[in-house]
Amino acid sequence: MKKFTLCTAAAAALLSLAACQNEVEEVDSRAPDPMASELANAAPVELPPAISASVTFRCQPGNEVIAVDFFTGDEQANLRVDPEAPTGTMLRAEAAGQPYTGEGYTLTGDRTGVTLDQPEGPTLTCST
Repeated sequence: MKKFTLCTAAAAALLSLAACQNEVEEVDSRAPDPMASELANAAPVELPPAISASVTFRCQPGNEVIAVDFFTGDEQANLRVDPEAPTGTMLRAEAAGQPYTGEGYTLTGDRTGVTLDQPEGPTLTCST
């Protein structure tokens, strides 16, 4: 009799637990984000291009030195007429392989040699 009562009590306990919902209640004290829907529907962010090569050129006439940072995608270059200058002039190309232009400068070429048309001064032919 004792065995039967113990089995009946165990079965009743299991049936009562089967009716429970095992869900975790999520508690958050922060207010909902007012821009959540705008951020979810926003266009993906495109990172700026990375520098693919930094090249120092020796140029003629005048035996001048310039530095050029070429960026991935071959549509941007940073020209430093004074190689020691911390910043330079950002030049952009319409498409890869086209001349880089900006602020009166036109730079044609690649990492092995360039030609620089300056707003003031002679056209420089440069090589590494």
